[in-house]
Amino acid sequence: MRYSLPASVSAGLAALLALTGCGFTGSGDSSAQSTQDADKQQRIVVDNFRAPVANWALESDAAYILSLSGCLETLTRYDEAEGKIVPSLATEWKQSSPMEWDFTIREGVEFQDGTPLTADAVVGSLQRVLKAAVPARAFNPKVVSSVTALDGRTVRVTTPTESPLVPYRLASVNTGVLSPAAFEGNNVNPFGHCTGPFTPVSEKAKQSLTLDRNANYWGGEVQLAGAEVRFVTDGATRTTQVQTGEADVSLSIPVSGLAALESDSNVKVLKADSPRTATLYMNNGKAPFDKVDFRKAVTSALDLDALAASVYEGAAVPASGPFAPSEPWAGGTQDAPAKDVDAAKKLLADAGYSADRPLEIIAIVERAEFADVAAVIQDNLKAVGVPVTIQTKEYAAVEPDLLAGNYDMVLSQRNRLIDIADPIGFLTADYTCDGTYNLSHFCNEEYDAIIAKASTTADSDERYGLYAQAGRILKDQAVNVWLVNEQAIDAVRTNLQGHTQDPLARYVLRAQTAKPAS
Repeated sequence: MRYSLPASVSAGLAALLALTGCGFTGSGDSSAQSTQDADKQQRIVVDNFRAPVANWALESDAAYILSLSGCLETLTRYDEAEGKIVPSLATEWKQSSPMEWDFTIREGVEFQDGTPLTADAVVGSLQRVLKAAVPARAFNPKVVSSVTALDGRTVRVTTPTESPLVPYRLASVNTGVLSPAAFEGNNVNPFGHCTGPFTPVSEKAKQSLTLDRNANYWGGEVQLAGAEVRFVTDGATRTTQVQTGEADVSLSIPVSGLAALESDSNVKVLKADSPRTATLYMNNGKAPFDKVDFRKAVTSALDLDALAASVYEGAAVPASGPFAPSEPWAGGTQDAPAKDVDAAKKLLADAGYSADRPLEIIAIVERAEFADVAAVIQDNLKAVGVPVTIQTKEYAAVEPDLLAGNYDMVLSQRNRLIDIADPIGFLTADYTCDGTYNLSHFCNEEYDAIIAKASTTADSDERYGLYAQAGRILKDQAVNVWLVNEQAIDAVRTNLQGHTQDPLARYVLRAQTAKPAS
């Protein structure tokens, strides 16, 4: 079996990225143009919405920064246009036994430090992730038993149980490959040790990353001399900088900035429907959220239609649960929950709730609209007798408390395909009892059993049916309030060439990205 997976898998994922049933408009098309007149001495600026943490550890979200910066590459890659896994640093792969996958490493590739890409180098990089104290959600000892080199060009990935989606796991940015020299110190050092079209040369901590062209890139001539990726958490600033020309690309534009950008002839707004849902996470492990009736009361108190129309200005639609209705594993079309104040008050009484303290909502500042979303929720809950206060904080500052269960509610958004281009990653990490990203602190044996079965199910239709069952449990237990299904909204200067929007924000700087002479 070579790298093509069953048609039903590819078709389902392609349909997911289209999400045509969500009622969105707009296009995920690129601003790609001919690069024949590109000025190869040009550099560009990219505004990203989050800074790296954890000293560039590949198992952390820092891998996303290295990937979108054109530095870090993986064995396989998920092609968002075709909806399937395609070769990258591996040219082909096969399932040699139910629990073994063999990947053939591309010949002639060098790391940016001049050392060759070999099977041993790949194994060393992947083992580093596998043995991390907090391993990656897509690639960890629960799903991968070992990584070994069979010969100089073949890497074997062994799993504890049959796993049909190993090629998808190897497309996760957390499985990106760095040269052995990157791991010689106490911290991971990606500078000069990637394989991608751009090599990082300097950084300003929590401010920016500067990159130069990789003149020896295996994937073709790089059209830019280099770039600067800036870490700009404020959405309004990202909007302003692309409009003034201070940035050439701004990722994750808040809806409040759309009108100004769409009327600017020097800016192109790119929109793509994405498997991303703005969510009010509730701490199921802490009173009063440990009672399902209280969580259902919160859901009943909120007016999602008004929220989508006001704060999101029609650029999002009310969510009906953990999945968008058009997703192949959603289990059919479902209506979003309707506001019902009387039902909310009754559920609060059934839960024995008394307003002995204000509850706190944390709105992460990386999503500019969340402050307004929190205000709407605060008003809706006040109407049913639940007092709420609001705190705005950077995500990196609050994540330890979220994971430890030291919070009431937090507004965040999660892309269901960001860990692996299949919902198994999201459903495992976010909601199983031992999930490594279980912010909700939810634990349900029936749910865990369904996810365990799904993880070993090769038939995509059967697996999608299991995902639908799991989604129904999450919804019936009112684990969180899934607020609105969002779009990925980026903005680029109109003179940028060869840029393709990635709804999952993994790839931004590419070899073909170019800019004409000023």
